[in-house]
Amino acid sequence: MADLVKANGSTMRSRWAARVRRCAGTEAAQVVELAVSLPLLLVIAIGITDFGTALNLKHQLIIAVREGARLASNQSTADLTNPAPASVDAVRQAVDGSLVGAKINDCGLSAAVATQAATGLVWTYTASGCPAGTLTLTIDRGSTFLTTGSPPVTVEATHVSISYPFQWRFNGVITLLVPGARYSAVSQITTDVTMQNLN
Repeated sequence: MADLVKANGSTMRSRWAARVRRCAGTEAAQVVELAVSLPLLLVIAIGITDFGTALNLKHQLIIAVREGARLASNQSTADLTNPAPASVDAVRQAVDGSLVGAKINDCGLSAAVATQAATGLVWTYTASGCPAGTLTLTIDRGSTFLTTGSPPVTVEATHVSISYPFQWRFNGVITLLVPGARYSAVSQITTDVTMQNLN
C-alpha cells in the first residue's frame, strides 16, 4: 500500500513538473503578451468606433442644417415681424425631421420654443432633453455677407447652426491604460450653413 501511495505521489509530481516546464516556455510569454496588449487593443477599438460615430453624427448634422437653410432661403420674410414667425418654425421642423429621419435623438427639438434675440432676426431653440447635454438650434434670417465682385454687393442670407452634445465612450476605457486620465465625457459637435434668401 505504501508503494502505491509512493508511486501515485511521484506520478503527480512528475505531472506537476511537466506542467511547470510547459509554463516556463514560450506559451507563458504568449499569455503575458495577451494580458498586456488586450487593454491597448480595446482602447484602440473603442476609440475608432467612437471617432467614427462622431464623424457620422457631424455629417448628419450638416445634412439637417442644410435642409433647414435650403427651406429658409425659399421662405418669405414677410412674417419675420411676428413674435413667432411660421417661416422660422418651418425651418425648425425641417431640421427636426432630418434628425429624426437619421435616427438621431432629437432631444425634444420638436417641442422646443424659440427665443428671439433682442436685436436682429435671430431665433434660438434650446432642447434640454438630451441624455448628454443641451441641443441648440439657431436660425438667423437676417444674416448678410459681401460678394467678392467689384463692386462688392451685400447679400441677405439665412444662417442656420446647430450644436449637439455627443457622449464619448473613449474616456471610460482610456483609464484601463492610464488610471489618472481625465478626458471630456461630452463634446458639443457644431455645424452651420448659410444660404442666400431668394424671396
